[in-house]
Amino acid sequence: MTRALAITDAVGQGPVIRLVNVAKSFGEQAVLKGVNLQIPRGKVTTIIGPSGGGKSVLLKHMIGLIQPDRGQVLVDDVDITPLGGQALNEVRKKFAMLFQSAALFDSMTVFDNVAFPLREKMQLNEPEISQHVTDILAAVELTGMGYKFPAELSGGMKKRAGLARALVINPAIILFDEPTTGLDPLLARQVHTLIAGMQQRFGFTAVIVSHDIPGVFGISDYVAMLWDGVIEEVAATKDFQRTTNAIARTFLNAAAGPEMVPVETTHG
Repeated sequence: MTRALAITDAVGQGPVIRLVNVAKSFGEQAVLKGVNLQIPRGKVTTIIGPSGGGKSVLLKHMIGLIQPDRGQVLVDDVDITPLGGQALNEVRKKFAMLFQSAALFDSMTVFDNVAFPLREKMQLNEPEISQHVTDILAAVELTGMGYKFPAELSGGMKKRAGLARALVINPAIILFDEPTTGLDPLLARQVHTLIAGMQQRFGFTAVIVSHDIPGVFGISDYVAMLWDGVIEEVAATKDFQRTTNAIARTFLNAAAGPEMVPVETTHG
C-alpha cells in the first residue's frame, strides 16, 4: 500500500514536507522504492519500521543530505532535489536535526555547544547569545549545566543538550533520528515528554524515526510505517494503533507494549 497522508494544518496551509515517489538505491540494494508521504505542519509525525529498512535514509532525504535516484522532495512546495549550494542552504535554515548520539562537540562546554549555531548562523552579539542559550537551557531543564563538558553528562542530559542546540535557532522543522537510543525506559520516557513539551511550546514540526513504538505513540499525532521501501500504512496515531493492515498489525503485535490496542487478525 503506497498512499500519501493528505491533511491540512489548523490554518489550511497543508503539509510542510512532501515526498513524491522517492526512490534510492545503494549499489544493488534498493532501500526506498517509491515513497509517498506528506508531513503535516506543526505536528509530530513518527516513522516506524524494521531495523535497516531505510527510515534514517528517508529522514536525510527531507533535509537534502541524500539525493534521491528518482522522485521529488518538496519543502514548503519547493522541490529541493535539484538544489545545491546557497539555494539548498537557505532551505536547510528551516531545519534542525537531532542525531542518535546528540552529536555534541566533546571539546566544547554545553554552553558553547548550544551557542555554536547562533555564532555560525545568526548576527548576534555575545550578550544576546548568552541570553538565548541561558533561556533554552532552562527550557530543557539544564539550568546551571552550561559550564560542563559532554563527557560529564549522563545520557539523558546529552539528549537534552542536543535538543537545546536544535531549538536555539528556532527552527520550523526538527528531525529526530532515534532520539532515545541507548537510554533506559525511564530516561526514554523523560526524553519523549521533553520533546512533546517543547513541540507544544514552540510549535515546530517534528519528524521522529524510532524503534521505541510504545513511547512515540504517546507523543505522536501521526504514524507512518516504512516497509520494504514504501509507506505501507499511515494514519493518525489512534487510528494506526487500531489498524487492520496485516503487515502493520503483525509489526505492532511484535512490538506490543502498554500503549498498544490489540486487534484480532489471522496474523496476531
